[in-house]
Amino acid sequence: MQQDKHPEYHPVVFRDRAAGYAFLTRSTAQSEQTIEWDDGRTYPVIDVEISSESHPFYTGKARTVDTEGRIARFERRYGGAEAGEAT
Repeated sequence: MQQDKHPEYHPVVFRDRAAGYAFLTRSTAQSEQTIEWDDGRTYPVIDVEISSESHPFYTGKARTVDTEGRIARFERRYGGAEAGEAT
């Protein structure tokens, strides 16, 4: 492996401001901003728009949007549950 070809791999804090959540990991990402972490050390911090704490899929707040009417078309073709039928 050639020397001096790879970026520096160091501890970095990623902060999701929308959820008020931050986590410490290792990355090659660079930042001018720093933050003091729970262990008393100062680390570079990178603000992100979405993390697992605020993403609808991971929080269980995801919803299915049927913009093309696929469900209605399926029910018309194959006879969906009607108002008087028992389910």
